[in-house]
Amino acid sequence: MKFTQLIIVVALVCTGCKQLQQSQSTQVHHYEPNHESLAKHKAAPEWLADAKLGMYFHWGPYSVPAYGSAWYPSHMYMKGGSINKWHEEHFGPIEEFGYEKFIPMFTATHFDPEEWADLFQKTGAKFAGPVAEHHDGFAMWDSKINPWNAASMGPKRDILGELFQSLEKRNIKTLATFHHARNGQRNANTPEHWGKNGYNSHYPYHPDLPTATKDPMLRKLFGNFETIDEFNTYWLDQVNEVVKKYHPDLIWYDSWLNLIPEKTRLEMVSTYFNNGVKNGQEVVICRKQDDLPLDYSIEDIEQGGRKDIYPTTWMTDITLGESRWMYVEGHKYKSADLVIRNMIDVWSKNGVVLLNVSPRADGVINQEQRDVLKQIGNWLQINGEAVYGSRPHTIFGYGPAQSEDGSHGGQSSKIQYTAEDVRFTVSKDKKAMYVFFLGKPKAGKRIEMRAIGGYHRNIPPSPIKNVTLLGSSAKVKWEHTTESFFLTIPDVPLDDLANVFKFELE
Repeated sequence: MKFTQLIIVVALVCTGCKQLQQSQSTQVHHYEPNHESLAKHKAAPEWLADAKLGMYFHWGPYSVPAYGSAWYPSHMYMKGGSINKWHEEHFGPIEEFGYEKFIPMFTATHFDPEEWADLFQKTGAKFAGPVAEHHDGFAMWDSKINPWNAASMGPKRDILGELFQSLEKRNIKTLATFHHARNGQRNANTPEHWGKNGYNSHYPYHPDLPTATKDPMLRKLFGNFETIDEFNTYWLDQVNEVVKKYHPDLIWYDSWLNLIPEKTRLEMVSTYFNNGVKNGQEVVICRKQDDLPLDYSIEDIEQGGRKDIYPTTWMTDITLGESRWMYVEGHKYKSADLVIRNMIDVWSKNGVVLLNVSPRADGVINQEQRDVLKQIGNWLQINGEAVYGSRPHTIFGYGPAQSEDGSHGGQSSKIQYTAEDVRFTVSKDKKAMYVFFLGKPKAGKRIEMRAIGGYHRNIPPSPIKNVTLLGSSAKVKWEHTTESFFLTIPDVPLDDLANVFKFELE
C-alpha cells in the first residue's frame, strides 16, 4: 500500500462511525441550488424507513387562551367572528390586547426537556422535535434573526435547543417543523382581501387593524414587511439559522411552502443538504402537497394515509386531539385503539407516522394524552419487532373496514378497524412476516387467510416454518395449503388494541 493511500484509510477511520454511515451521495457531493444537483440526494434514508414513529408538538403563545385552534392568532383579528368576540369578552379589545400580550403569559413553567424526551422515548418515537415556528411568527429557539423568540421573551428559554440536547442524549433523531411561510403579509395592496381570513397570509390585513402596524419590531411578528421579497429573505434566514445552529435530522414543512419563491426554496434545500454533509448526517426534508419535488423530499399527508402501498417512504402527521393540534380546554382525545390501528395501516403501506401532542401553556402534557401515549408505548414494547425496520408485503392486508377520504387527501386517520381487518409487514431480511389483527380476535377461532395462501401470488417471501404470537409463549396451530392458509387463535389473553403473529420463514 502506498503511503498516500495509507493516509486516506486512516483519515476515513478517524472520521467516526456517524460520517461513515452516510449515503454515498452525501459523502462526495456538494449540493447546488438547482433541481439536477439536489436530486442526487437520497430523499428517504434507511433510518427514516426504519423509524416508523416520530413525535412533535404544537405549543406557543397561542396555547395561552386554550380556545378555538392554533389559528387563534389569525381569527382573533377577524372583526365580528366568534373567536374575535370571545377574545374581546375575555381579554379586551384587540387594539388594547393584541396577540403580543399573550407572550409574557406563555411561561412554560413546567417545561422539562429531559422528562419530555423520556416520554417520547417510552412512547416509541425514534425522532422528535417542536413546531419550530407556527404561522404566528413566534420562534421557539434562541434566534438572532427573529426578535420574537422563546429565549428572549415568554419562557426565556431555548425550547428547541434544550429539547434537542435531551433527545440526542437518547440517540433520538431531531426534527424541526416550519409553518411560517404563511406568516408573510401579502394582502396590504389588495383591498378586496382586507379584514378576511386566508388569501395566503395568516394575519388578516386592514389599515385599521393592529396587524397593519408600522412599528419596526411588532411588524415582524405579523409578517408585515415593506415588500414580500423582504419577508422571503426573513423566512429563509430563520430556517438557515436553525439548520446551522441546531442541525436537525429532519425538517418538515406545513402547507403554503409554495408561497416562497422557487429560487429561495432551492437555496434553503441546498444549504440544508450541505450542512448535513458537513455534519455527517443523512438529512430529510418532508413537505405537503407538491411544494418540493419528490426527487429529494418525502410527502406528508395530514391527518390521513394512503389507500394502498406506496413505493417510497412517506409520512402522515396526526394529532392525539380529535381535531385540534394545540391544547384546547375541554377538547377530547382519540383512544389508543383508534390511534394504534390507524398507525398499523400506515406502516403496512410503507408510511411513517408523526404524532402530535398538545402541551398546556405552562408546559404540562396532561394526563389524558399521557395515558394514550403509555398504551402506545406498552404495545410497541411487545410488538415493536413487527414495526421498526419492517417493510411492506406485496399487499398491505385485507378486511371489511371501508376507506374514508381524508380532509387533506388520502384516507382518513380515524377509520374504525376491527379484528377482522388484517395488515402485513415483512422484516428487511425477509426471514419473518408479521400479521396484525386490528383488534382482539376470538380465542379458538380457526381463521382462513386466502390472501396469503399458496394459490395466490401474495404468499410470504419463503415457506413458513413456525408461527408465534408476539408477547406469548403459547403454541399456535396453523396450516398452509396449496390454496389457503389457516390460523387458529390460541386460547390465551389477547390485546384489546391489536395482536401480531410472527411467521418465521425458511
